[in-house]
Amino acid sequence: MTSKLKCILLDDELPGLTYLKMLCEQIPEIEIIKVFNDPLKLLDEAPNLDFDLGIFDIEMPQINGLSVAQLLGNKPVIFTTAYREFAVDAFEIDAIDYITKPIKKERLEKAIQKALKLIKPSEQTTFMTVNSNKGKAVLQFESILHIKPSEFDSRDKVVLLADNSTLILKNLSLEKIIKDLPSKDFCRINKSEIIALKIVSYFNHDEIITTLTTDGKKPLVLTLGVNFKGDFLSKL
Repeated sequence: MTSKLKCILLDDELPGLTYLKMLCEQIPEIEIIKVFNDPLKLLDEAPNLDFDLGIFDIEMPQINGLSVAQLLGNKPVIFTTAYREFAVDAFEIDAIDYITKPIKKERLEKAIQKALKLIKPSEQTTFMTVNSNKGKAVLQFESILHIKPSEFDSRDKVVLLADNSTLILKNLSLEKIIKDLPSKDFCRINKSEIIALKIVSYFNHDEIITTLTTDGKKPLVLTLGVNFKGDFLSKL
């Protein structure tokens, strides 16, 4: 699996910092090392922190995020701010991206994907290693079509593969699986199922019609859960 980007967050406003942290925790490619609401404290601790990326607010009373980034040297940074006029300054110091508030998850995900390509281009991988009913298995992302709980033991998950075979993943939660899959290619659509977006044929407000077929050769129709709809729509 791709190693995660180690991130530090900076925003002097606690509600904004809390919200940013919540969004980041939903993005499997990153790991939050530490959060700061005081830029001076960040600068004091930064030499002892092992991190790949900073996500910084720009407008702060003591010292702004642009100055913090410059003092950190060559560390990659994504800036967030409510003030569009800072965009030019942000890119002049080689910022990876600039996101205006209010921050949307899909916009943050795009910035993180850009950061991954720039920071760890050699670590983009195409598979995950799992415990299965056949032993240790190397599961290629491109071969995964559909994942659901086993009828015999809900702790196990049944993976439908592109060659129409199935594999049983042993004692593995959907939460863990979706974190390890490429977020741009896969989506959890309800409490019980994960799909590869490439199998989507049509969809409406509560159903997804797939390119897969049932035993009766009809298209497989899956339920789109209300709590998962936003994430699904943001990826299409």
